[in-house]
Amino acid sequence: MDRVLAGAAGLAVWATLLCNAASLAYFLRGYVVEASRRRRRGCVARSGEDDVALRPEDEDPDHAVALAPDAVLSLELGDPTMYEAFWREVGGRAATVIRGWQAMSYVSDDAALCWFLEPELEREVRRLHRVVGNAVVDGYHLVVGTGATQLYQAAMYALSSTASGGKPVPVVSPAPYYSSYPPQTDLQLSGFYRWAGDANTFAGGERIELVCSPNNPDGAVREAVVAGGKAIHDLVYYWPQYTPITGRAAHNIMLFTVSKITGHAGTRLGWALVKDPEVARKMVYFVDRSTIGVSKESQLRATKILGVVSDAYETPPAGDSGATVPRLFDFARRRMEERWRTLRATVAASGAFSLPEETAGHCNFNKRTVTACPAFAWLRCEKEGVEDCAEFLAGHKIVARGGEQFGGDARCVRINMLDRDQVFDMLVQRLSAI
Repeated sequence: MDRVLAGAAGLAVWATLLCNAASLAYFLRGYVVEASRRRRRGCVARSGEDDVALRPEDEDPDHAVALAPDAVLSLELGDPTMYEAFWREVGGRAATVIRGWQAMSYVSDDAALCWFLEPELEREVRRLHRVVGNAVVDGYHLVVGTGATQLYQAAMYALSSTASGGKPVPVVSPAPYYSSYPPQTDLQLSGFYRWAGDANTFAGGERIELVCSPNNPDGAVREAVVAGGKAIHDLVYYWPQYTPITGRAAHNIMLFTVSKITGHAGTRLGWALVKDPEVARKMVYFVDRSTIGVSKESQLRATKILGVVSDAYETPPAGDSGATVPRLFDFARRRMEERWRTLRATVAASGAFSLPEETAGHCNFNKRTVTACPAFAWLRCEKEGVEDCAEFLAGHKIVARGGEQFGGDARCVRINMLDRDQVFDMLVQRLSAI
């Protein structure tokens, strides 16, 4: 009996030790995992070295989080997270390393009209437009801004600051128009310009017309309502993943932004192609006075990103190794075609909604006929008794921007088509259930 008791006591001791060891291992594993997550959330500079340690491209802890079945789908904004999958595939080739001593000055080129524009970025922007064939760049001045939003403000200032009459110049756009146009126009309470609503119903004389083509929210291809007047052409969606590229645009002021091309919305960078040098100088003056230029870090990152995009189309495949270089517009075109095909089938089967008619055209970039695949779905609710589609969808945990914010019908909503796959898949499931 003494030996049995002694043996049991020994087993108890060993069990306690093993339990403690397991607990310690679990604790240490949790610590290591959390530390690894913290490291992966950004680039960690290595002390004393000029380069950085980049996290593995497939280990973003925020990417693989599954949506709860009852999650609210926030599709009101145009966050282009769909592109994350492409840039993971590209990997380190798109990484940007900025050393501590780089890009410290306000000035990029003090002899240039846009003195805060990085020359490398200007080269890559002009190169990309030539590759795609969506805009004329020869004979145009390039002005860089903090997204198309700042450039829109700068263009309105440039076109209205010399206006005669001493009254604010009316700013108009055909409805449905981009919902941010009215607040962006009137935010600064400028004495030079003011929002005046729908271009189709405006009865005045002098005006500045905003021409968004393809249009946000409904994807329509547009021209100015009044030919020959002052116009700002918002062409941020005139890229081959969204619409057929039918020719090189050559308007007086054309706005573009990185976020709608590559998905890098957080970089906050856009540019304007401006024909008149005096208008370009006024736009530069506006950016100078409001933010004293544009972030050099954003410009350097955009330079690298745009270069990777153009390289994939200008550089021939390497040998017979079988390796293929990811091509941005091919990836995005396939993804958008799949999504629109799925959404149209879902809407047709439901009977509860409708979409604008599908359009197609010959694309000079793709060298074939392609359908338009807008970045947003302009969805109309056809259910009897539903007057506010945004409110109706909110009841099904789908958050969309209501049509009245675009100067349109409250029975319509704008839905972001550029979110992650899991969000889009759940959107389709919920629309099917309705």
